[in-house]
Amino acid sequence: MRMRVIDLFAGCGGLSLGFIQAGYDVNQAVEFDSVIANTYQLNHPEVNMIIDDIKNIDISGTFEGVNADIIIGGPPCQGFSMAGARIRHGFIDDPRNYLFKHYFNVVKEVMPKVFIMENVKGIATMQGGKIFKEIQRIFQDTEVLGNEPYHIYHRVINAADFGVPQRRERMIILGTLIEDTDIEALWKKTREDILREIPTYFDSVTVRDAIGNLPVTSSDGIIQNPVPETEYEKYLSCDAKTITNHTRSQHSKVAVDRMKQIKNGENYTVLNEQINSVHSGSYGRLCWDEQASTITTRFDTPAGGRFIHPDEDRTLTPREAARIQSFPDSYVFYGDKRSISRQIGNAVPPKVSYFLARLVLNILTTDNTGE
Repeated sequence: MRMRVIDLFAGCGGLSLGFIQAGYDVNQAVEFDSVIANTYQLNHPEVNMIIDDIKNIDISGTFEGVNADIIIGGPPCQGFSMAGARIRHGFIDDPRNYLFKHYFNVVKEVMPKVFIMENVKGIATMQGGKIFKEIQRIFQDTEVLGNEPYHIYHRVINAADFGVPQRRERMIILGTLIEDTDIEALWKKTREDILREIPTYFDSVTVRDAIGNLPVTSSDGIIQNPVPETEYEKYLSCDAKTITNHTRSQHSKVAVDRMKQIKNGENYTVLNEQINSVHSGSYGRLCWDEQASTITTRFDTPAGGRFIHPDEDRTLTPREAARIQSFPDSYVFYGDKRSISRQIGNAVPPKVSYFLARLVLNILTTDNTGE
């Protein structure tokens, strides 16, 4: 029987995609933004997409009586607070933590064998590490969880270590009801399993390896499907005659003039003017033979970071950013420019997700020692 998955905070589907590629059934997904949910639905029509606030999902009892082996998702942490944690369960009742609270409540309702939370690396040090410790504590609270505590494992990962051409660090929190699980041994086993099937999976990938074969942009983003030249491009390629989302942003003359002055690896600091940007990599130009920095929701904006094309005086197209995020060429992003940038920038790289899916499979099917 195939493993059943629920994806909370599903976004455009990067986390789901890795699990689907690994043979899981993602039965239900939750996404608040209807435009982003549309991208998910059109790429994963077999999944029951629930477009609603997770608060309503929780309160309405949508998942009451639902069975799932795994719950995945990353509740945004912007509002996390420890202000009310002095009283018992204060952390989970603080309204600023409501996104996490409802994620936790769905896990408590369904009690999957495994859950995975993906979040920013900085969650470990927020408010002196207290928030992270509290999150771990809640999932191990026998009183709240009916004497079925989760065994918690966490690890900061870098997408570059999974054959993704960007330096993207994230915190992975994994909980399992299975006792004495040697996650470190299973992590190693998962890597070895994948290497036997796809020997180049974890190879270091550069910007050139990822987007070097893409032709010039088009006004509607539709281009002839290019012949893949690298192992990474072959991994993401599809059989369609055309692929989509390869359209350039329209930059002002001022922005273009600035980009013309910037060489590979340089940024705004070489400009003879004051640039007001909160990002240290503002107006940064990518290098062909290096990895990209983290793809964010502002990859279409020169001031947003190091997102200028290695040769051309423009920022990355959505297809180029999707390649650097490890989305397959068959994946289509829908919506306006701003929404598509958010979808791609906020996504979990599918190559990372696929590894996590294979890891979970090993957790659920291998004896507890990982042997």
